[in-house]
Amino acid sequence: MENSNNSGQVIGALLIGAAIGGALGILFAPHKGSVTRNKIMGATDDLTESLKEKFDDLLEEARKEFEAAKEKATKFAMDGKGK
Repeated sequence: MENSNNSGQVIGALLIGAAIGGALGILFAPHKGSVTRNKIMGATDDLTESLKEKFDDLLEEARKEFEAAKEKATKFAMDGKGK
């Protein structure tokens, strides 16, 4: 689980860095303000969707880890009752 936590942090940092870089690139681009605002909103929506997907993936992984630990604890309890 420690390994997945580290990879989650790295991916999160990359997404945040990409969002900041994209926003700065858009802000310094030579477009009208309305066009720039629309681009920023689109980038924000994309980032939000990416973060939601990553959160859902991490949540699913946590559920799997929890179920595996629960099964292991149940097995240990049954083995202990048998002895």
